[in-house]
Amino acid sequence: RIRADALPDGLPAGDAVATPGFRLEARHVIHTVGPVWSRSEDRTAVLASAYRRSVEVAAGLDLRSVAFPAISAGVYGWPVDDAAREAVSAVREAIAAGAGDGIELVRFVLFSDAVLAEFETALASGA
Repeated sequence: RIRADALPDGLPAGDAVATPGFRLEARHVIHTVGPVWSRSEDRTAVLASAYRRSVEVAAGLDLRSVAFPAISAGVYGWPVDDAAREAVSAVREAIAAGAGDGIELVRFVLFSDAVLAEFETALASGA
């Protein structure tokens, strides 16, 4: 119903919105859409925007923590190593630029040990 009223055409890739967490432990759920990976078109800016907009939405709700999956790295086909670098870089840049005012904790909640390893590498490299 929220989507039908507020976003009849769906949420554009790279944007983010929040809904109440209702019965979840989280007070809010931030929804974002990452791009489908393409060999022929660089969509990195859209992937970075999905993370940046999520950080902005979280800060706008005065949230202290936020958790991210590996956006676009599943069925959207983004190579995991690149997705990890872009995720870490985009979140760090958004917070450094002041977009994440008040956010104290960022977690990456990942779907496999292999994806975790790529994110650990990206975090260690300062991506």
